[in-house]
Amino acid sequence: MIRVCLVEDQTLVRQGIQTLLELVDDIDVVAEAKDGDEALRVIPQSRPDVVLLDMYLPKRNGLEVLRELKRSEYLPPTLILTTFDEDKFVLGGLQAGAKGYLLKDVSLDQLTNAIRTLAGGGTLVYPAITQRLLDNLDRVQCDFPSTEVPEPLSGREVEILRLVARGYNNREIADALTIAEGTVKNYISSILSKMGVRDRTRAVLKALEEGFL
Repeated sequence: MIRVCLVEDQTLVRQGIQTLLELVDDIDVVAEAKDGDEALRVIPQSRPDVVLLDMYLPKRNGLEVLRELKRSEYLPPTLILTTFDEDKFVLGGLQAGAKGYLLKDVSLDQLTNAIRTLAGGGTLVYPAITQRLLDNLDRVQCDFPSTEVPEPLSGREVEILRLVARGYNNREIADALTIAEGTVKNYISSILSKMGVRDRTRAVLKALEEGFL
């Protein structure tokens, strides 16, 4: 069972998402919060497998919640729930440690698949939407970390990074490419090193920024 914490300030939206997720056999909403302060209390208490996080919250916004959880060294896999006008928050959230994002008009299947992806150790960074965000970096002024030009990636590394961007975990990448999971881990380590980043999400973002994808 995948344990989910839902952080959303709009009561109708929060209750609607919870009601829909109750229809899914392998997902259980174990906690919810309606503002940033409450989120910082209930997330460590409930220890969810995945957090669904709205970015516009009372008291503390989603970006502040992510940063505080990261500072406390307890940041579960977090999926940002966003709309198209939240460029600054989305990029800032990914930099702060979120593992992906979804638009709020997604279907239940898309949402549950995203939850399962994050619970399985994957990420959810859609290149088409992310490219749009990166095209507006100067406008949103998010201090995106790219101080050095990364080393060129091999063809296989680009192939793997594309699968990472689609939310595949290491096992799924290994199955898709018919290689060992340990080999995938080695490729991921090489990609992170070449890109000069700490995690898979930042690797995808920087690859898009540099035109690798």
